[in-house]
Amino acid sequence: MTIKFSGFDWDNGNADKCRKHGVSTATIEQLFLGPFDVFPDPGHSTDEVRYYATALDGSGRRLLVVFTLRHKGNSLLVRPISARYMHKKESEHYEKAIAQTHQ
Repeated sequence: MTIKFSGFDWDNGNADKCRKHGVSTATIEQLFLGPFDVFPDPGHSTDEVRYYATALDGSGRRLLVVFTLRHKGNSLLVRPISARYMHKKESEHYEKAIAQTHQ
């Protein structure tokens, strides 16, 4: 999935929720500037369509960001909902699944 967006939709609510898991807004924004994988999150898409993105941060840790897309005027914004670093087993499972799809 390719996302062409204009920026990010931050407020105290979503920024605080991401920081409580040890992930800065700058780290999240960096994820969306590099290569990343996006998957639908239908189990949590009740009021709006949600997705999750995953990528390695600058230190090589796998980051998971739940987000939605919001239109504000003529702009499409990424609104992060939550972010955290994947646990080791989650990351290993993800890497294995990705390797199998590339075979």
